[in-house]
Amino acid sequence: MSRKAKWLLVAALVVVVAMAFRVSWNALRDVSRTIGADGTASLLYPFVVDGLMALALVATLVLIGKDRTFALRVLGTYTAASLVLNYVHGLVPQLHTDAAAWGRLSDWAPANWALVLLATSLPVGSIYFGSDLVAKVLHHRPAPEPIAKESSETAIKGSMADLPVSTLEPTTPPPLKLPAGVPVGFLKSTLPLKPQRSIAPKPVARSVAAQSTRPRGATGRVPDAARSPRPKRTEAELLTEARAATAGWPDAKVTAEGIRLAIHTSPANARMLRETLRAERAGTAVTP
Repeated sequence: MSRKAKWLLVAALVVVVAMAFRVSWNALRDVSRTIGADGTASLLYPFVVDGLMALALVATLVLIGKDRTFALRVLGTYTAASLVLNYVHGLVPQLHTDAAAWGRLSDWAPANWALVLLATSLPVGSIYFGSDLVAKVLHHRPAPEPIAKESSETAIKGSMADLPVSTLEPTTPPPLKLPAGVPVGFLKSTLPLKPQRSIAPKPVARSVAAQSTRPRGATGRVPDAARSPRPKRTEAELLTEARAATAGWPDAKVTAEGIRLAIHTSPANARMLRETLRAERAGTAVTP
């Protein structure tokens, strides 16, 4: 709807409300004169009832929550009261002239008492409810609008799209270097190991391990439960295997680490075999 059409709709609504107020004003003026109001009070009485209805309607458009519910109740109460007084004005012809008796809005006494109480209490209620509604409207603070937060992932993707070259470059960690002359398997943990119970392995699904270019660091002592059940070899058997493995090796290659990897033995046995083999090559007899 265009702006001009909205203004025309509002203007038409104001005209209709003004004419409806004029019709209701006539009935409320006659009722107020019957309950004892003077000429000035009779002219102002319709503004007290129908004017508070308009104020409550505006408050319902501004307030929220419990305050809005309160404004709707005030609007409904005064609308019903104005409807009752207009209905009584149509039923009692004497109210249209000055011949109506004071305080007589109905021939039935209980109904007349209730109608007089209603008509006389509306101005007092307008003071109380109108002041309360105005205070609520003045102290009302609109709720702040939620600010749309952009996710960090979207911000990163949007910023990286504008860069000519990506700032995230793959980095390769430097290889781990050990001091010269120290075998990898010689590094052992100095902490005492607690005895571990053997646990039956559970069947797991086979998966292809991802190859990593990063060198592995030295590990501690392997628990006894995790070692393979290979029979322990004697020193003579180890020496025989070492001789056969190093038969064609030069003297510079006969090291403890090379012997350990060749015959798969412990670092202590590898050092013992190295000394023995070097002594044999030098021509001296050494007893293992």
